[in-house]
Amino acid sequence: MDWPHDPDGEEGSEGMRKFDMAIIAKKVDEEGDFPLERDAFVADHGDDPIRVNYGKVVAMREIFEYVEEESFETILDMHKAVGRAMRAGGFWDYHPVGPNPEKKSA
Repeated sequence: MDWPHDPDGEEGSEGMRKFDMAIIAKKVDEEGDFPLERDAFVADHGDDPIRVNYGKVVAMREIFEYVEEESFETILDMHKAVGRAMRAGGFWDYHPVGPNPEKKSA
């Protein structure tokens, strides 16, 4: 896929390789953007690349396909919803607790 910007470049990860939640959180202003509507956020950032591990990059909308909440009151609410979505969608290899804790142990 042609990304609108390099997921590991300045716009994607501030010049260093950062992953999933760190990149998604950089797209919001904790004080000014909440409450936040999921669909509007995806409309604005859905095509942005999100690196989920050392070898895999997905469009943000792929992660948000698994977000059930329609809106978030706080950034913490958003983090929790995105975490559940990433586990549900199989984006994370490591599961210390949750649906597959034996998948990779600590």
